[in-house]
Amino acid sequence: MARVLMPLPDTDFDVTEVAVPWHVLTEAGHEVVFATERAGTVPAADQRLLDGVIFGALGAEPEPKRLYQELARSREFRETIAWEDVIAADHDALVLAGGHAPGMRQYLGSLMLRGKISDFWSLDRPVGAICHGVLLPARATDHKTGRKLLHGRRTTCLPKYMERSAYFLTAWKLGRYYRTYPAYVEAEVRGALASPDDFVRGPRTLSARGTATDDTAAFVVVDGRYVSARWPGDAYLFARRVRDLLDQT
Repeated sequence: MARVLMPLPDTDFDVTEVAVPWHVLTEAGHEVVFATERAGTVPAADQRLLDGVIFGALGAEPEPKRLYQELARSREFRETIAWEDVIAADHDALVLAGGHAPGMRQYLGSLMLRGKISDFWSLDRPVGAICHGVLLPARATDHKTGRKLLHGRRTTCLPKYMERSAYFLTAWKLGRYYRTYPAYVEAEVRGALASPDDFVRGPRTLSARGTATDDTAAFVVVDGRYVSARWPGDAYLFARRVRDLLDQT
C-alpha cells in the first residue's frame, strides 16, 4: 500500500478532481492523506459544482458527486494534517487537484506549499497535477537547478479556450468566478516550460468527458513520473495513470 498526499484549500476545490482520484486510489488499496493549511480543517468542495453553476447546470456529474459524499464521510478527509507538517519522504505520490473559485487562491498561492512540492519533486516519485493544480509545479522551484519544476517537462493543464469559454458563458451572472487569476492558466504554465513544444493542449472538447468505464474523451500527458490532465473530464484516466505509476514502483 502506498501513501498518496493530496493537499487542499479549505474550500472551493473541484469535486471531481478530488473525489475521483481518492476513489480510484483507495479502491486500489492505497491510502490518501489529505493536508490543509491548518491541521484538522475539514475541507469543502466548490458548492456551485455540487448544486449546478447556473440554473442547476454546468456542475459535476452525478457519479463524482456521489463519490464526494462518500469521501466527505471518510476518516482521512476529516483528519487532515497541516501543510507545514508534511514530510515529503513519508509519502509515495503527490496529487495536485484543481478548482477555479476564489477559495483556491489559498492553495495555489501558498509559498509554503510550493516548498513542500519542491521537496517532494526532488524524490523522483509520482506527481499528478490536473487543471489549475498544474499551477503549483509551474510556480514552484527546483531546489537543485533554481528553475521551475516544469522546466524541461511535457505537460498539459486547463487550456485557454476552455477557461475563456466558461468565463464568457457565465460572466453575466457570476462575474470572474471562472477566472481565478488575471492570466489564463495555460499562459502561466507555458511560461514555466523550457520550450513551447513542451505544452500539449490535447484534442478540443467543451463537454465530452471520460468516465469510469470509457476513456475515449479523456486526455492526459505522462512524462516520466509526472502526470498532468486538463480538466474534470480527464479525472478518471488521470487517476488511473497515477495508480499505474505506483504499481511500477
